[in-house]
Amino acid sequence: MTGQEHDFSHLDRAGRATAGLARSPRLAVTLTIGAGIALAWLILAAMAVRGAESRLAGGAPGDALLKDLPRLPLPEFVDRLFALCLTPAPLAGSAGPQELALVLMWFLMAVAAMLPSAAPMIRTYCEIADTARIKREPVVHPLVLVAGYLSAWLAASAAFAVLTLAVYRFAAAGQMLDPLVGLAGAAALAIAGLYQFSGLKQACLKKCRNPFSILFANWSAQPWRIFRLGLQQGVWCLGCCWALMLVMFAVGAMNIFWMALIGLFTLIEKQTTGRVASRMGGAILLVWAAALLLVSA
Repeated sequence: MTGQEHDFSHLDRAGRATAGLARSPRLAVTLTIGAGIALAWLILAAMAVRGAESRLAGGAPGDALLKDLPRLPLPEFVDRLFALCLTPAPLAGSAGPQELALVLMWFLMAVAAMLPSAAPMIRTYCEIADTARIKREPVVHPLVLVAGYLSAWLAASAAFAVLTLAVYRFAAAGQMLDPLVGLAGAAALAIAGLYQFSGLKQACLKKCRNPFSILFANWSAQPWRIFRLGLQQGVWCLGCCWALMLVMFAVGAMNIFWMALIGLFTLIEKQTTGRVASRMGGAILLVWAAALLLVSA
């Protein structure tokens, strides 16, 4: 490619900025993912504030702090979404809208807590793509890979939404997203804790920690292959972290403090080597499960 082909001086400012982003997809990906994560946290925080306002005193950890936060003016459809997520029974006698709202809620939680931990995988793809671009080889945009990754979590969000409705109907909870107590909460924590020691957990974690070899070995210039590659990486991430998402049932599905803690732990777990982080997390969860059983007995 000649220097003349890189000359965008004839374009206006907006055109030069657009051309620059086209030449540097890494920047576009960084901005898009960063904006998506920030928007997800903003929506979830606003929903958590509404949930804290509707609960009685001492309903969930962090409610006292959340109630002191300013209530943001939100569009009517967002308020409707919050109502669907926070109401224990389907509104207007139909569970369909509520199920869709819960799918969106869990997906936002996945974007907020899990997408940051996929940053090394996305960065590695961008580095390989930059090398291929220098060699004048065709490259699929990194956002196709991200779309495949998020598709796996969207499917998981649907499963978590169904589980949310089922658990709280059997538990007869006063609020859809209240923390589970007693046997149900202890079971969620125990499952999450035991899974931290499993071989499947470690196998999935190993795939998440070493994206270069997988991306390099499966490199392709066909969009559907890159989408499938992102989907596979999303499945590995889901296999690594699905049990940790069960902790949200024990602390309350809209507890953004625990959501942030789980996201931070997931990031640390994927960035470190060995099993120390996994075992420490599993041990804490098992002790917590035992303590909850003793308190509830």
